Amino acid sequence: MHSWEIMTAPKTKTGTSRDWRFLIRALKYRNYRLFFGGQGISLVGTWMQQIAISWLIYRLTGSAFLLGLTGFAGQIPTFILAPVAGVIADRMNRIRILIITQILSMVQAFLLSFLVLTDTIAVWHIIVLSVILGIINAFDMPIRQSLIADMIEKREDLGNAIALNSSIFNGARLIGPSLAGILIASAGEGICFLLNGISFGAVIFALLAMRVKPKVMDVKDSHILHELKEGFNYAFGFLTIRFILSLLALISLTGMQYTVLMPIIAKDILHGGSNTFGFLMAATGIGALMGAFYLASRKNAFGLERWLPLAASILGAGLMAVSISKYFWLSLILMLPIGFGMMVQMAASNTVLQTIVDDDKRGRLMSLYAMAFMGMTPMGSLLAGSMASRIGAPNTLIIAGIFCILGAILFAGKLPLIKQMIHPIYHKKGIRPD
Repeated sequence: MHSWEIMTAPKTKTGTSRDWRFLIRALKYRNYRLFFGGQGISLVGTWMQQIAISWLIYRLTGSAFLLGLTGFAGQIPTFILAPVAGVIADRMNRIRILIITQILSMVQAFLLSFLVLTDTIAVWHIIVLSVILGIINAFDMPIRQSLIADMIEKREDLGNAIALNSSIFNGARLIGPSLAGILIASAGEGICFLLNGISFGAVIFALLAMRVKPKVMDVKDSHILHELKEGFNYAFGFLTIRFILSLLALISLTGMQYTVLMPIIAKDILHGGSNTFGFLMAATGIGALMGAFYLASRKNAFGLERWLPLAASILGAGLMAVSISKYFWLSLILMLPIGFGMMVQMAASNTVLQTIVDDDKRGRLMSLYAMAFMGMTPMGSLLAGSMASRIGAPNTLIIAGIFCILGAILFAGKLPLIKQMIHPIYHKKGIRPD
């Protein structure tokens, strides 16, 4: 028996839905190992850049509104362009497209670094470059999510792969903000942008080294608009998918906006600097990493639907709690459930959707997932920035938390119907409890 078979050997004891021995079973696939390693390095740089941009904007302007506007500019392209990216993901070679998006992202980071290091940066530069990166990400995210299924040969390991992918995203969230806080204080924001640009080399190398067996694409003569309509009709005609996307969109609109408000909390409420901001975001990463490890330890997607409203409630309660904290260490602890709830809600939604979707519509469904997850965030960023400038960041967080909990209550009421619809699909695909 090979080492990977020993590591992933089935558990003999029945009656449990997870097993820590299954935590890294998706890494037995060579392509996924390459992807995992390249992403792990690149995402640290991505988080460094995200923190540096937020701090740079607030340092230059002191404006909560411009923080929200920058977030809006960087993410609204996903809402507009993701459906087109979904059609492309179902038609074209996904690896080639991802290589292009990574190269373009690298160029964007180097441009930001040059402008900051030469002291020629202006707010309009940041907004324009954020829009450009948003356009790139609009194609990158749904295609990247669709590619995960291509790297995993056994469908029962798909949930583990998605959770591990989320774990490196949030492991980077733990490392990146901490490094960014230190580097901003010692060398300035430009170094963060420069290191992010260099980090893209790892994921580009990984993509070039991957050997994914080409899938037989059902190339259709139909117009792209027809396929867009087909994807929308499929997703919103399937009640379970509609409910999941709706809850995710609400959480993205309200609950995910703490990242926009954290510079204000760190500076004005906790009276700290860039280090305080970085550590708060790193604490969120620890909580998110805990959520990712929990999901990775599960054997399959069975029962994950119950976690969607629970995770949304945990996120909402965490936002309300941190809004009233005046102490750094207490706020640091309260960021843990925020990260955990956000992570589990997002990754569990992804896992359930990718488990029940028809393969020929995977790219288009992931584009709608990207719209709900990333596409709603810019509107929430703009809304959060506007509200914070009027009623303050703490009150804005309280309102966001209330909406997360209300959405969770509404979704929980639909759980019996959701189970009735998806459990036959799980049974058909061999996904069932022990």
